[in-house]
Amino acid sequence: MSADELCGEVFSIHLCPGHRQAMRQVEQATAKEDFGLEGDSHARPKSKRQTLLIELETLIELGIPLSAVKDNITTRGIELMKLRAGQKLRLGETAQFEITQPCQPCSRMDEIRPGLKKELEGRRGILAKVIVGGVFSVGDSIRVVD
Repeated sequence: MSADELCGEVFSIHLCPGHRQAMRQVEQATAKEDFGLEGDSHARPKSKRQTLLIELETLIELGIPLSAVKDNITTRGIELMKLRAGQKLRLGETAQFEITQPCQPCSRMDEIRPGLKKELEGRRGILAKVIVGGVFSVGDSIRVVD
């Protein structure tokens, strides 16, 4: 993918209010540099796991409801699993995220549905940290940037 190529869009945004609580769907989020998403309990300075992005296409294929796997950002039209650590994504006009690593499915996935952990191997999404703060919304573009 070339730099600044339009890759996809933000399909939905979810924030976790607290440990093991249901995710709250929002229309807009504020990404805070080196912190994560404002209002999300997983946001922490210096963490490589500030934000989880997953492809809508994966959720549909596996019959998983939005936010059931604790994703913060559900994307459409971008193959996240083809991206690599260190690549940067811009969501909306200003918010930028750096991919840190693929997200490995944990045993909690089998609490959603037996066997889901195995089904999600290599497809659980990507973890990222916020490198430039900003506001982004459902429907905003997602671009790979240099």
